Amino acid sequence: MPLVYIETSIVSHATAIRSSDPAMAVLQDQAKQWMQEQSKLYDLVTSQLVLSEARRGDRDAARRRLEMLANIPVLDDNPDVEYLADQLLSRSLIPKNARLDALHVASAALAGVQYLLTQNCRHIANAHVLPRVYKLLDELGVAGMLIVTPFEFLGGNDDESNS
Repeated sequence: MPLVYIETSIVSHATAIRSSDPAMAVLQDQAKQWMQEQSKLYDLVTSQLVLSEARRGDRDAARRRLEMLANIPVLDDNPDVEYLADQLLSRSLIPKNARLDALHVASAALAGVQYLLTQNCRHIANAHVLPRVYKLLDELGVAGMLIVTPFEFLGGNDDESNS
């Protein structure tokens, strides 16, 4: 099965109390639906970074996030993650103040996952920078990962038959 890296925004949205903001509620629903329906179709991994971020904040919310992550394998530490994250930052593909986001991209890419699943469209799944991120990953020999949101999976596999 394809390997999917679960980034912090996914578990945060999937386990959060429903937001009164309609746009946020849609993201929450998509993350929850992906985790309930799609996750079983993939091998999932996460990182120690995600676990650390999931522990932050409200105690009950942290407990829900950690419960969702409990059965997802954690990637081994890779000494090259820092170098790749530094490359993403130094080339202004991810802002310097978003180092944690660069670390997620680096961790997932170096782990050889097929998908990095995120709802962080400001710094990670940003269509303005993704082509340059993919180009850098290719230059560094770690190409092949797609950075995606849950919404991209929720159409199912039979979309072509409906056209």
